[in-house]
This record gives sequence, structure tokens and C-alpha cells, in this order.
Amino acid sequence: MTNTPDERRPSYFERLGEHRYQPTPHAGGAWRDDEQHFSPLGGLIVHAIDRARARERRPDLLVSRISFDILGRIAVDEFDIHVETARPGRTIELVDATVVIAGRPVVRARVWLLAALDTSIVAGGEPDPLPAPESLRPWPMDSLWPGGYIASLDVRPVGAPQPGRTTAWVSTPVELVAGEPASPLASYVALVDTANGIAVRQEPTKWMFPNVDLSIHLYRQPEGRWTGLDTSVVFGSHGQGLTSTVLHDVRGPVGYAQQILTVRPLES
Repeated sequence: MTNTPDERRPSYFERLGEHRYQPTPHAGGAWRDDEQHFSPLGGLIVHAIDRARARERRPDLLVSRISFDILGRIAVDEFDIHVETARPGRTIELVDATVVIAGRPVVRARVWLLAALDTSIVAGGEPDPLPAPESLRPWPMDSLWPGGYIASLDVRPVGAPQPGRTTAWVSTPVELVAGEPASPLASYVALVDTANGIAVRQEPTKWMFPNVDLSIHLYRQPEGRWTGLDTSVVFGSHGQGLTSTVLHDVRGPVGYAQQILTVRPLES
């Protein structure tokens, strides 16, 4: 039995065409109510790349690095995602993706994919795993941040959140795209940008510290519905900051993420 539109799970985006999408209220941003939060859009970009590579029957490679550059305000409006293979290959491939709103690029992404090989005999050097999310109490992040995206999250901190230092699990019951299955990687990436909001150094009602990029490096493909964020935030003395995160899934660590921040006081 198929669900009627009113019975479908909530989603961050609805598909309007092969490359065109509409954000829902669940994608609403934390800094401004007329902007999208970048986190679910990052996952959607991975979803669009997954679909493009499947259509082109590209080699079965593993995503190893994803870099996003946020070029400007991401309005709550219809948008297109264009995907192009910049460097095809059987064992190494580079894919570009661009998000366009009203004819203007607002996000550019580059993804390196590498061949999957059995290197378990030399594997090692990982950080320690996190406690299981089911053993932790929820933290209502909407007490700190506004926006539809933040309200959609289930956040489970490991210990009390501290200024500039917090570890937490994040998940959501909200689908990425209405009625479409998403890969574990796309669903995982859709939550990573939350890192900049869990370990705030200063109150967001007094200071702005949005990130202008997000870089993710993976040495294992994430699994399951939880994204683990072991996050530290540093503010420099000349308007820049850095959010650095060890990424986990329920099996253990999977990689690292970094976000460069523009730090500035809010005008009173």
C-alpha cells in the first residue's frame, strides 16, 4: 500500500524535476528565517551525485572527501543541482556539483572517490568510539537555536555541552527528499553541518559565526541513522574561527570535518 501525500513522512526537500528541488519548512535556517540551513542541502548534494553516477553507470568507488564552498545566501526558494564528472577514472574520480538559485551559484562542491580495497591487515589509528546514543538523554537544541532544521533533530549529547567543546549524536525522522530513498552517506552528510551549532563559544543572539565552507574526509563509509559529532570550536582574534569535528557512526569513528567561520558581533 502506498502512502497518500498527507501520510508521507516529512521531508527537507521535494523534487520538482530531474535536477530541481523545493525546500520545505524543515530545511529552515538558524541564522535567518528566509535562508535554508546548509546541513540538509549538503546531504541533498550527495544524493544528487549518487543519482548522476548511477545513471552514468560510473565505477563503484567510495566517497573519500567532500568539500563544500558556500558562495552566498541560500534562499528558501526553488533551486537546481548540476553534477559533472571533472576527472573520470576506474580507481580515482573527481565529481563537481553546483547549486543554483535564480541563475546564481550559491554552493559549489567537489567530491573525490577512491577504489575500495581490502586493507584491513594494516587498518589502525582511530580515535576511541563514543557511547551508544540510545544510552543518552535528548537535548532540545531549539532552546538555543531557531529554525525548522534544528527543530527536526534528535540530539543526544555525551556529557553536558560546553562552550567550544561538545560531543553529541544527531539523528532525524525527516526524509531527505519526499518519497525517495537516500543512501546512508547522503543521510549522514545531511547532519554533519550541525557541528557548528552544538559547541557554541558565544551566544548566537550576541555574535554571528556562520561557516563559509564544510570539508569532510572519510576513511570508512558511515552506517546507520546516527551521526556522531565530537566537536571543538576555536575563535581567533581577527574575525576567523574554526569548527573541527571527529565524525562517528554507531560502529566507531569514520573521519573528520572542518568548517571555517566568519566571526562578528551582532549589531545592537
